[in-house]
Amino acid sequence: MRSIGGFFSLELPHNTGGELYPKAIRLNSGRSCFEYILKARGYKKVWLPYYTCDVMLQSILKNGIDYEFYHIDKDFHIAGNVHVAKDEVLVYTDYFGLMDDYAREVAYEYSPNVILDNTQAFYTRPRKNTDVFNTCRKYFGVSDGAYLFTDTKLDIDIPQDHSRERMSAILDRLDYSPEEAFHEYHECEESLSTCGIRTMSKLTQSIIDSIDYTDVANRRLRNFYRLDKALSRTNEMHFLISCDTVPMVYPYYSHQKGLREHLIKNKIYVAKYWPNVTEWAGRDSFEADLTEFLLPLPIDQRYGEEEMDYIISTIINFQ
Repeated sequence: MRSIGGFFSLELPHNTGGELYPKAIRLNSGRSCFEYILKARGYKKVWLPYYTCDVMLQSILKNGIDYEFYHIDKDFHIAGNVHVAKDEVLVYTDYFGLMDDYAREVAYEYSPNVILDNTQAFYTRPRKNTDVFNTCRKYFGVSDGAYLFTDTKLDIDIPQDHSRERMSAILDRLDYSPEEAFHEYHECEESLSTCGIRTMSKLTQSIIDSIDYTDVANRRLRNFYRLDKALSRTNEMHFLISCDTVPMVYPYYSHQKGLREHLIKNKIYVAKYWPNVTEWAGRDSFEADLTEFLLPLPIDQRYGEEEMDYIISTIINFQ
């Protein structure tokens, strides 16, 4: 029996729809999900896209596994032929949450020796007989949390994560400003990267349970389409959205030098995916060009028409 009475904890609304993925394995990060699969499956080699975050390679090296990179083409498809042996696995990323259909093709072609990295595609439903993982932190205001979909079992005791200290950056952003909380945010990220495989914290699960997932999806889609309607003519990249797609960002690909800095100067914060890529793939690669010129514009549920129009006008006025 849980405690009854006394002082209140953080009060969150109750979502009658419940958790989106109640049958998944709840872990603390996408990195932990990836390591879980590598340990449980015992793969000898991993095929990794050049265009990915360096934490993926860190997990491979940590577990003493061989690896090889592969290129993607301008459609974000696997470039060339990748031959995956029985004791090897290919990792494919559902980029920006917009590659659902192609990810399904990859899963079909390489199954069972494939892992779908859905850290940018939280809403994409898991594939049957395919190892898939996502992360809560790229879609919601939580300091840990990820879901793993797999039929394999890692026979170890996994401690539970505690996220109170890492919540400070999220709370300070709300109470003060993004600029004042930025350094603290990176400290929290470092803490999460070094704590190892843990289960999702109770705090994060409580927050996740309170989210209206349909409302969040609708807000993101409205924002995405508003940006696309205004910017598609100058965007050098185009995506076809399937009926169940919920994007993480609006990828705006433009070779206008200085646009990223212009956006940041105007308090539109766009990440760089990813600083490690140029070193891995080489400066003349398509992946390095993406790192330099692809701008992931925010479209998340915190914002509406006013913020989208501000982004649009800031870009148009720079042209």
